[in-house]
Parts: sequence; structure tokens; C-alpha cells
Amino acid sequence: MTTRRELLGLLCLAPLLARAQQRKVYRIGVLETTSLRLNAENFDHFRTGLRERGYVEGPTLVIAYRSAEGRTERFAELAAELVKSKVDLILARGTPATLAARKATATIPIVMAAVGDPVESGLAASLARPGGNVTGLTSAAVELVPKRLELLKALVPRMTRVAAYSNLANTAAASTWKEIQAAARAMGVQAQLLDVRSEQQIAPAFDTAVRDGAQALIVGIETLAASNRKLIVELAAKHRLPAMYSAREFVGDGGLMSYGVSYPDLYYRAAGFVDRILKGATPAELPIERPAKFSLYINRRTARSLDLVIPPDLFLRADRVLD
Repeated sequence: MTTRRELLGLLCLAPLLARAQQRKVYRIGVLETTSLRLNAENFDHFRTGLRERGYVEGPTLVIAYRSAEGRTERFAELAAELVKSKVDLILARGTPATLAARKATATIPIVMAAVGDPVESGLAASLARPGGNVTGLTSAAVELVPKRLELLKALVPRMTRVAAYSNLANTAAASTWKEIQAAARAMGVQAQLLDVRSEQQIAPAFDTAVRDGAQALIVGIETLAASNRKLIVELAAKHRLPAMYSAREFVGDGGLMSYGVSYPDLYYRAAGFVDRILKGATPAELPIERPAKFSLYINRRTARSLDLVIPPDLFLRADRVLD
């Protein structure tokens, strides 16, 4: 038999239970270049950012993660799948993924975790006022090219020819290649393009680079490279090509060095965009943000294996030196 006190307690809890039952569960679709396993550190930061803002997977949040697994042609199908599932918002990484998402929907908000140049790629009218259903963060990929080549040259002073691993099917990569040519020319270095558009072309591209006399390598972080980073690092070691990468994950896998934005930080900040949009903000009026953190990583063991000496000033500038 229910006592009077228990009855009063139930009556007091009723409004709270009703509100809990009515609380909206948001669905976020994720359009990614790589698997969740390879993207774990970045995505953990995104989850942390959401959790700090009150979004907990299960009670208030459902995340639908879709990865192209390095195959750019899959983005259109995956984007359409997310739209069909009626997600409230799409988080996309990279220019091809974001373009595919925008083509799939003009109404569902899209947050970019990292896009090289959203204005040049046509994703936004301007950084200050994007003007459509896309906003988020830029990785400033093109702007960082001269600095990456400068740092690579400091570690490989004999470098007169550098091979650029790229994928010109990606519009952002095409812009980066132009910048590599200009920056290399200014340094008196000849740039060689390795236009790699499938996993089967990765190994032959390294053979070409060595055959043509490349003394170093610069690697972007578009879809194919991000999904095959261990293979690329292994091939660079096999061919004894000192390489500069765009993300520190490559260095963690044994790559020589990286200079670029903090992708975990971009993902963490992307959660702020998601929160503002879910609370009613319009993507068209949310300014696209630039990266705030840049880091230089060097793998000392890899440098030794390549008989390279890390200059003292470069050693001091490094945010982290891995052994």
C-alpha cells in the first residue's frame, strides 16, 4: 500500500519525469574520411566538447558515423544516407566530404571539422558570413605550405627536389599543389607532383619519386592519405625519403616530422558550433573560425635512421620530439 509520503514524492517527481521524457534526442550524422579507429583521438575531443555542453550519447544524443575509408567516391552515397535518416546536423571533415554533404542537402546544417579553404572551394561566400547551410572551421592547409617546406629544408639542407604526395581529384589538394610549386620555386627547390588517386597508386608513386631523384617528400592529409597513413610512412622509410606530414598522427606512426593545426582542437571546437546551431543559431551567420593551435612534431628515431641531424634551433622549436 502506498503511503501518503510516497504518494507526495511521486507527485513531485511527475513533472520532472514528464520533462525528461519530452527532452529531445538529437541525431548527428558524421561524414568522415577515415574509420573511427584511425580517427579516435579527434573524435574523442569532439565527444568531450559535446559532453561539456550537456549532450550525452544515449539520453540526449545519437551519433551516426559514416566513413568513406579513403574512397572519395563514397561520400555522395554516405551523405545521401545521412540525409535520408533525418539527422539534425552533419559534421564533415575535408573538402570532398563537405561538398558531398552540401550537395545532398541545402537545409540540414553542416559543420566543417576541418576544410582547407572553404571560400575557394565554394562552400562559403566568406569566412565572416558563410551565407549557406555550411559553417565550422578551416585548417588553413594552403597557408601552411611555405612553413612546412621551410622546416623540411632545415632538416634536409641538401634538398633540391621535393616530391609532393597529393590527389588532384580533391579541389583543396589542387590549390595546395599550386602553393607548393610557388613556395618551392622561391626556395630554389624543384617540386615534383605525385598525383595519387587510389590505394593501388601509392607504392608506384614512391618508386617514381626515387627514380626521378626526389630527396624529400611533403604529404597532405586528404582522404586517401589519411586512411593510408601507416602505409605511406612505411614506404617513406623503405625508400629513405625524409617526409613532412600535415598531421602529427603520421609522426606517431613513425613519420619523420609534421607541422600543422591541432586536429583534436578543431574537433573540440566543432562541438561548440554544433551546440550553437542546435540551440537555434543559423549556419549562414556563424563566422567560420581559423585554427588557433599549430604544432611541430619530430620523430628523433626516424631522423637517426635517415642519418639526419636535427639542428638545435629546430629541436628547440619543436612542440614534441618523439623517441
